[in-house]
Amino acid sequence: MTTAKGPASYFPSIEKKYGQPVAHWQELIRASPLTKHMELVGWLKAEHGLGHGHANALVAHTLAEGRGE
Repeated sequence: MTTAKGPASYFPSIEKKYGQPVAHWQELIRASPLTKHMELVGWLKAEHGLGHGHANALVAHTLAEGRGE
């Protein structure tokens, strides 16, 4: 079994704590008009109540994959 590394290592706790799959958060990030990493982190924290580490991990992973545009 492979242990997730980097931002993905946060995903199980994000899903458990906030009750939404990672794909839900990635869709929100991709749909956001914001483009800068820290703007997106701040938005997830302010609008969706995510903690800094969780928001940072989601944004880092999503931006690394590309926004799907």
